[in-house]
Amino acid sequence: MIVEYKGWKICPLVCYDLRFPVWARNTVDYDLLIYVANWPKTRIHAWDVLLQARAIENMAFCVGVNRTGLDGNKYEYTGHSAVYDSLGKALFDQETEAEFTKVVTLDKKHLIETRKKLKFLQDRDKFTLE
Repeated sequence: MIVEYKGWKICPLVCYDLRFPVWARNTVDYDLLIYVANWPKTRIHAWDVLLQARAIENMAFCVGVNRTGLDGNKYEYTGHSAVYDSLGKALFDQETEAEFTKVVTLDKKHLIETRKKLKFLQDRDKFTLE
């Protein structure tokens, strides 16, 4: 499902989806991929790496919003919310385990220019999931 908002095509997904790149495959030219997650501390390295990979392979901004704290099963969550540009550069990465609000401005013009310069998305395969 793609949500259009203020000229942006947004692909919202949840934490488990991050492990399956085919579910995020940018076959519809979305601009922004957003993951909302409960990703535990024990696997946080995978969270960090996979968010960056999804940005690069889909040539889109990728935002990962992860919870903090302890849940009822005593699983610990350390945040690590992050924003990556289409080349995998971190525009923001969480350095604290505390709850907070952060505003990050995304530059769609830069995204469009990058896609014009690096045209590898034109070579992507087209498929559907059944």
